Amino acid sequence: MTITITAFERSPDGGKGLARDTRVRWALEEVGLPYEVRLESFAALKAEAHLARNPFGQIPTYEEGDLTLFESGAIVLRIAEQHAGLLPPDDRARSRAIMWMFAALNTVEPPILEFSMARLFEADTPWAEARTPMLMERVRGRLRPLSERLSAMDWLDGDFSAGDLMMASVLLRLKPSGFLNEFPVLAAYVARAEQRPAYQRAFAAQLKVNAP
Repeated sequence: MTITITAFERSPDGGKGLARDTRVRWALEEVGLPYEVRLESFAALKAEAHLARNPFGQIPTYEEGDLTLFESGAIVLRIAEQHAGLLPPDDRARSRAIMWMFAALNTVEPPILEFSMARLFEADTPWAEARTPMLMERVRGRLRPLSERLSAMDWLDGDFSAGDLMMASVLLRLKPSGFLNEFPVLAAYVARAEQRPAYQRAFAAQLKVNAP
């Protein structure tokens, strides 16, 4: 059964792996599943055909037969649950891996996304200089305990899992700012994730779409 995902026709990040379809591509590559990509323009995201897949008009979406999903976390969880390679076989370890997926999206990503969006869209505003230190400290409040967790291990809970895939994807948003340099443990963690062949294939696929 052919899997089809959606991605930006022209990604705002220029194909640097920050768009959320990268997470889905990466998961599919990790479990060895072929997939097709439907490229959408920004205008097409608000058209009826795409809104039927995602009522919020965002990417990525995932189609597998008569199943259609949106939200990158839900999509990656579906892939991980249906195919070996991203969730451990032990029931408790499996639950912990899913826990880390939720932690990445619900605890770590929100302050990182707020900081990143402020850098992109509010840098010239009168309040940027005063607001930025506050946003940075919120991010540090999440990165400090995460760094402590990873200080003595390569991955969050034993072997690489969907929890690491999602967490590394979230942390990658900080690379353009240089923020990760404050946390060498996390910088090394992200570098290990980027070195995985599956990630490199996913990154190359997205970059190819966005190449000049």
